[in-house]
This record gives sequence, C-alpha cells and structure tokens, in this order.
Amino acid sequence: MGRFNYAFQNYDATRHVRSSVREKDISHKHAREVAVAIKGLSIDKARDYLLAVINKKRAIAFRRYKNQVAHRSDPGMMSGRYPQKTAKEFIKVLDNLESNAEYKGMDLDRLRIINATTHKGVVVKRFTPRAMGRATAKNNVLTHIELVAQEI
Repeated sequence: MGRFNYAFQNYDATRHVRSSVREKDISHKHAREVAVAIKGLSIDKARDYLLAVINKKRAIAFRRYKNQVAHRSDPGMMSGRYPQKTAKEFIKVLDNLESNAEYKGMDLDRLRIINATTHKGVVVKRFTPRAMGRATAKNNVLTHIELVAQEI
C-alpha cells in the first residue's frame, strides 16, 4: 500500500489525534453526510449517535445529496436516511481514534472531533453482461475517511 497524506492542515502532534481508513466499500455520498453530522461531537456522543443510526432510532440529515430523500421525524431535520453500513465503518474509525488518543495519554472526555473528511478513492471497473451480446459498466467507487480530534 502506498503512502498517503491527511487532508487536515496545521496538525500538531501534541494537541491533535487522527485516524483514517482507506478504500472502504461504502457510499461516498453517505460518508460525506455522516462526516458532517459527527463533526464537533465528542467521541462518545458520536458513537452513541451512530449506534442509534444503525438501530434506526436517529437519522442522518442529508443536506447535499437529498433528491427524492424522504423527510424524517427527528427534530430539526428535513431529508434524512439511515446509512447503516457507513455508520459501522465510522464506528471502527472512532474506535481507532480513541485508542490513538489513549496511546498519546489524552483525556478522552475533553476530545472533540474538529475535522471529518471523506474522499473518493479508487474506482473498481467491472461490467455486467446484457442481452444481445452487450455489456453495461458496473463501477464501484471506494471511499477514504479521515477523522481528527483535539483536546478542548
């Protein structure tokens, strides 16, 4: 696996802790909306929120990718969904972030997620056979996730 850089600028190893996962098979649109939803939360609150999303108790507000997305009954939310697969991957990254903070000796109660970034990764190109000898493209876009937390 090649080397990679983080998108977060002005990283200070004494104040910040970061974690990332590369090339996961999740929707980049769902990942973007989940990242916006958990930015600014503590690690425990973000984990509780994502567990509620997995159990379909709370929804993730869809602000950018919201064409034909139904309304949800959560307070202050218009369009929303329950991206369970993406939430599970974000919980793994949150666990990694928490263990990195423990290793650095940071106070977990004072950590806040200050940056949550997602990027499109590699496109896996395949095809599906169709009738009359034709084929249809079946492209799968993998996703990168990066989280940065800071003691406040």
